[in-house]
Amino acid sequence: MQVDGDVEGQLHVDKTLVISESGSANGELYAEHIIVNGSFEGTCYAAKIEILSKGRVNGTIYSDDLSIEQGGRFNGITYPAPEQQVVDFKDVKESVEKKAAPTEKKAASTEN
Repeated sequence: MQVDGDVEGQLHVDKTLVISESGSANGELYAEHIIVNGSFEGTCYAAKIEILSKGRVNGTIYSDDLSIEQGGRFNGITYPAPEQQVVDFKDVKESVEKKAAPTEKKAASTEN
């Protein structure tokens, strides 16, 4: 996926997210590989993050592979990638299914 305009909020991308020179993102990014040649402010989680020569990043990075080209700018803090997913989608699905399941109610009997 490539961002050429302005994006705000959460972005979840399976493979590669590119913020082009004309692109700007603000919020949370989740991807396998993030390439920034525009501007980003917020928090990003990726196995590999590249800040190119025109890239500007302000915020927090969670990654084990960060590279910054000459001219690229990063202002913030970095952390290693999380050991495991923040959310286990199987557990979420089971929780949602339990909440959606109809519940049985016993009919109250009244005697006169």
